Amino acid sequence: MSPTSVYIICSPRPLVGKTLIARLLSEFLLLKNGTVTSFDINLKEPSLLEYLPRTTETADVIDTFGKMQLMDRLIVNDSVAKVIDLGFHAFDEFFRMTDEIGFMKEAVRRGVAPVILFVADTDRASATAYQMLKQQIPANALIAIDNEHVVRGELPAAMERGRVLRISALPVFLKTYIDRLTFSFTGYLRQEKDSSTELHQWIRRNYTSFRELELSLILQRS
Repeated sequence: MSPTSVYIICSPRPLVGKTLIARLLSEFLLLKNGTVTSFDINLKEPSLLEYLPRTTETADVIDTFGKMQLMDRLIVNDSVAKVIDLGFHAFDEFFRMTDEIGFMKEAVRRGVAPVILFVADTDRASATAYQMLKQQIPANALIAIDNEHVVRGELPAAMERGRVLRISALPVFLKTYIDRLTFSFTGYLRQEKDSSTELHQWIRRNYTSFRELELSLILQRS
């Protein structure tokens, strides 16, 4: 059985596009595999659960019961890819917990492949958090997301030296359009016959980036 991928999308900062990336990745995996399980660990609205209620569950890391309930779901090699939208409020507690219980090693032992997608920013808190993750996470499993809507320019050097996945910025009117709770990226690709539209190309480009990421991870594991 191939390893089950667990994508943890995170940042210590609010408003960096984390839920947008979780939506994109969840819809890509659902389209590709026919199934996905997403976990919403957020306090702020709108949340991933509101966008993808059929495939998303809420989770928390506030107490021991919530932590263990989540971990039990993440270390199962059931061939169903998992996506975690980790709210900034839970960032420190989540990675403190994973470090204490040896989550990365235990996941690999059980045939699960965690991937940390760190949504970059240029502030000190992000720099500190990224350095902390570098101590915990194998280099091939830590990927900085360069969301051009947030990072308007070059990534910090430490992040640029690692693995990077870039998300290009959309014009404001298209950003407003995709922020509607009823919007589906895959639905748009299926309904919009003109593949030359900016949004069509943006979605396809991001789906292609996710597919290339998956292929690179498979090659590393083989």
